[in-house]
Amino acid sequence: MEIIKVVWFAFAAVFIYLLLKDKKSDVAFYVLVVAGILIFMYMIGQLGEVINFIDDIASKANINTVYIEIVFKILAIAYITSFCSEICKDAGASTIASKVEFSGKIMILALAIPILMAVLDSILQIM
Repeated sequence: MEIIKVVWFAFAAVFIYLLLKDKKSDVAFYVLVVAGILIFMYMIGQLGEVINFIDDIASKANINTVYIEIVFKILAIAYITSFCSEICKDAGASTIASKVEFSGKIMILALAIPILMAVLDSILQIM
Protein backbone atom coordinates (compact mmCIF):
# COMPACT_ATOMS: atom_id res chain seq x y z
CA MET A 1 0.00 0.00 0.00
CA GLU A 2 1.23 3.43 -0.95
CA ILE A 3 0.11 5.09 2.28
CA ILE A 4 2.50 2.90 4.27
CA LYS A 5 5.43 4.38 2.32
CA VAL A 6 4.18 7.90 2.95
CA VAL A 7 3.61 7.28 6.65
CA TRP A 8 7.06 5.75 7.19
CA PHE A 9 8.69 8.60 5.30
CA ALA A 10 6.73 11.10 7.40
CA PHE A 11 7.74 9.34 10.63
CA ALA A 12 11.40 9.43 9.56
CA ALA A 13 11.15 13.14 8.75
CA VAL A 14 9.49 13.89 12.10
CA PHE A 15 12.16 11.87 13.91
CA ILE A 16 14.93 13.86 12.19
CA TYR A 17 13.04 17.07 12.96
CA LEU A 18 12.77 16.19 16.64
CA LEU A 19 16.50 15.44 16.78
CA LEU A 20 17.40 18.78 15.19
CA LYS A 21 14.79 21.19 16.51
CA ASP A 22 16.65 22.13 19.71
CA LYS A 23 20.14 22.26 18.22
CA LYS A 24 19.53 23.60 14.73
CA SER A 25 15.98 24.85 14.44
CA ASP A 26 16.51 26.38 10.99
CA VAL A 27 17.70 23.05 9.56
CA ALA A 28 14.86 21.26 11.34
CA PHE A 29 12.35 23.55 9.67
CA TYR A 30 13.88 22.81 6.26
CA VAL A 31 13.58 19.09 6.98
CA LEU A 32 9.83 19.57 7.46
CA VAL A 33 9.46 21.68 4.32
CA VAL A 34 11.44 19.29 2.14
CA ALA A 35 9.58 16.27 3.53
CA GLY A 36 6.25 17.97 2.84
CA ILE A 37 7.26 18.84 -0.71
CA LEU A 38 8.50 15.30 -1.38
CA ILE A 39 5.28 13.77 -0.08
CA PHE A 40 3.27 16.24 -2.14
CA MET A 41 5.26 15.46 -5.31
CA TYR A 42 4.95 11.70 -4.71
CA MET A 43 1.19 11.97 -4.38
CA ILE A 44 0.83 14.01 -7.57
CA GLY A 45 1.58 10.81 -9.49
CA GLN A 46 -1.22 9.05 -7.67
CA LEU A 47 -3.54 11.91 -8.48
CA GLY A 48 -2.99 11.37 -12.20
CA GLU A 49 -4.72 8.00 -11.99
CA VAL A 50 -7.73 9.55 -10.27
CA ILE A 51 -7.96 12.30 -12.88
CA ASN A 52 -7.90 9.76 -15.73
CA PHE A 53 -10.61 7.70 -14.02
CA ILE A 54 -12.88 10.70 -13.54
CA ASP A 55 -12.31 11.83 -17.13
CA ASP A 56 -13.36 8.38 -18.36
CA ILE A 57 -16.52 8.41 -16.27
CA ALA A 58 -17.37 11.96 -17.38
CA SER A 59 -17.01 11.07 -21.05
CA LYS A 60 -19.19 7.95 -20.65
CA ALA A 61 -21.86 9.97 -18.82
CA ASN A 62 -21.74 12.82 -21.39
CA ILE A 63 -20.87 15.38 -18.73
CA ASN A 64 -19.50 18.66 -20.03
CA THR A 65 -15.74 18.57 -19.47
CA VAL A 66 -15.71 22.26 -18.59
CA TYR A 67 -17.37 21.47 -15.27
CA ILE A 68 -14.98 18.61 -14.57
CA GLU A 69 -12.01 20.90 -15.26
CA ILE A 70 -13.43 23.49 -12.87
CA VAL A 71 -13.83 20.85 -10.15
CA PHE A 72 -10.21 19.75 -10.68
CA LYS A 73 -9.02 23.36 -10.44
CA ILE A 74 -11.01 23.83 -7.23
CA LEU A 75 -9.48 20.68 -5.74
CA ALA A 76 -5.99 21.79 -6.75
CA ILE A 77 -6.49 25.20 -5.16
CA ALA A 78 -7.80 23.59 -1.98
CA TYR A 79 -4.87 21.17 -1.66
CA ILE A 80 -2.19 23.71 -2.54
CA THR A 81 -3.70 26.29 -0.21
CA SER A 82 -3.85 23.78 2.64
CA PHE A 83 -0.26 22.68 2.00
CA CYS A 84 1.04 26.25 1.95
CA SER A 85 -0.98 27.20 5.01
CA GLU A 86 0.40 24.28 7.02
CA ILE A 87 3.96 25.22 6.07
CA CYS A 88 3.31 28.80 7.18
CA LYS A 89 1.87 27.56 10.49
CA ASP A 90 4.87 25.29 11.03
CA ALA A 91 7.12 28.30 10.52
CA GLY A 92 5.14 30.28 13.09
CA ALA A 93 3.56 32.59 10.54
CA SER A 94 -0.09 31.91 11.32
CA THR A 95 -1.11 35.37 10.10
CA ILE A 96 0.19 34.62 6.63
CA ALA A 97 -1.38 31.15 6.81
CA SER A 98 -4.81 32.67 7.43
CA LYS A 99 -4.36 35.06 4.50
CA VAL A 100 -3.40 32.17 2.22
CA GLU A 101 -6.49 30.26 3.35
CA PHE A 102 -8.68 33.32 2.74
CA SER A 103 -7.20 33.79 -0.74
CA GLY A 104 -7.83 30.14 -1.58
CA LYS A 105 -11.46 30.41 -0.49
CA ILE A 106 -12.02 33.49 -2.66
CA MET A 107 -10.42 31.78 -5.66
CA ILE A 108 -12.58 28.69 -5.15
CA LEU A 109 -15.70 30.84 -4.91
CA ALA A 110 -14.80 32.63 -8.14
CA LEU A 111 -14.24 29.34 -9.95
CA ALA A 112 -17.50 27.87 -8.64
CA ILE A 113 -19.68 30.58 -10.18
CA PRO A 114 -20.16 28.82 -13.56
CA ILE A 115 -21.18 25.61 -11.79
CA LEU A 116 -23.63 27.50 -9.59
CA MET A 117 -25.09 29.21 -12.66
CA ALA A 118 -25.52 25.85 -14.41
CA VAL A 119 -27.32 24.43 -11.37
CA LEU A 120 -29.60 27.47 -11.22
CA ASP A 121 -30.34 27.18 -14.95
CA SER A 122 -31.23 23.52 -14.48
CA ILE A 123 -33.56 24.35 -11.61
CA LEU A 124 -35.24 27.10 -13.61
CA GLN A 125 -35.77 24.76 -16.57
CA ILE A 126 -37.48 22.24 -14.33
CA MET A 127 -39.90 24.85 -12.97
